[in-house]
Amino acid sequence: MKAFKKIVSYPLSVLHYLIFGLAIVIFHPIQWLALKIGYQAHKKSVDYLVFFLMASIYVLGYKIRFINKQKLPEGVPLIFVSNHQSLNDVTVLGWFLRKHHPKYVSKIELGRGIPSISFNLRHGGSVLIDRKDAKQSIGAIMKFGEYLERTKRSAIIFPEGTRSKDGVPKRFSENGLKMLVKKAPSGYVVPITINNSWKTVRYGHFPLEVFVDLTIEVHQPVKNSDLPFDALFLKVEKDIKDSVIV
Repeated sequence: MKAFKKIVSYPLSVLHYLIFGLAIVIFHPIQWLALKIGYQAHKKSVDYLVFFLMASIYVLGYKIRFINKQKLPEGVPLIFVSNHQSLNDVTVLGWFLRKHHPKYVSKIELGRGIPSISFNLRHGGSVLIDRKDAKQSIGAIMKFGEYLERTKRSAIIFPEGTRSKDGVPKRFSENGLKMLVKKAPSGYVVPITINNSWKTVRYGHFPLEVFVDLTIEVHQPVKNSDLPFDALFLKVEKDIKDSVIV
């Protein structure tokens, strides 16, 4: 089986990158046109983009299980907090959480140079932070929190700051989440655990690993105002890390 996986990983990886590359190139002008029409048109164009990015993941033979036994609140900001294992996390969360209009807390470098993806980060409501500039980061996240409170949309934040290469969670940073909770007081924090995503690139970015089982588990939401932030942060971190399988 191991030899078979190695053999098929080459053509399937090529197909994956072909679909991924075509999708981001084709949807770049589509997004630009949709944005001229308005937010809802742009949101729909991003949903279709993510659909094809998901297709590029599925061609690798991945099984993806989205486990959500929670009743997520509606009409309030939602702050999805997740561990981070690979670039696929962004696509998978964007797809399964699309009804909540997810926006991202992303490093500023991703705001340039990537067709479709950079455009969406700059114009779709997400926030780009310069991790080398604390003043810029704090100010940008505070404005982002106010945006969430005003629009009742959702955010996705990876408090590890970088991807775990072996599935073992890194230290969670509290600063970004703290600002979002403060500026979106009517919202809820929703912990999410991702498992096995790291295995997709454990041998590198080419060929990619194939036939991986990914799981995304949604935990109980916590109202921002129900707990002091320190207690809320510890609970969210524990909920996420306790469900990580390594």
